[in-house]
Amino acid sequence: MRDIRTSSPAETEALGEKVAEKLSGGEVIAFFGGMGMGKTAFTRGLARGLGIPEGVSSPTFALVHEYHGRLDVYHFDMFRVSGWDDLYSTGFFDYLENGGVLVIEWSENIEAALPQDAIRIEIRRGEGENERIFHIEGMEL
Repeated sequence: MRDIRTSSPAETEALGEKVAEKLSGGEVIAFFGGMGMGKTAFTRGLARGLGIPEGVSSPTFALVHEYHGRLDVYHFDMFRVSGWDDLYSTGFFDYLENGGVLVIEWSENIEAALPQDAIRIEIRRGEGENERIFHIEGMEL
């Protein structure tokens, strides 16, 4: 368990790249934190670290975006998921079985469905407008 501070979106992306170096496939990265905390910036860096050069955006309306690189990344937005039926409709459980990396925004909404070994990343605002504090559990950096 560790807290890491970033002071800009670029530093948040760099943190995502650093996390990508540790991934081997099959991981679930569960983000906890409000809007504008840097979840998508982190995911952009993570994807870049896995050989996905561009095109990462929030899957707000699509619910899931798929990216292909050294490891496949399945980027979920669970903001509008409010029950098990909604969760099943996203295909979440099928994605768990295919060996890619699942990155889940708004994990608060599906906490009961997260695997026990999920990497949990709680993001909070720091002192400055762009400062973020990432509390990471389930992974050593």
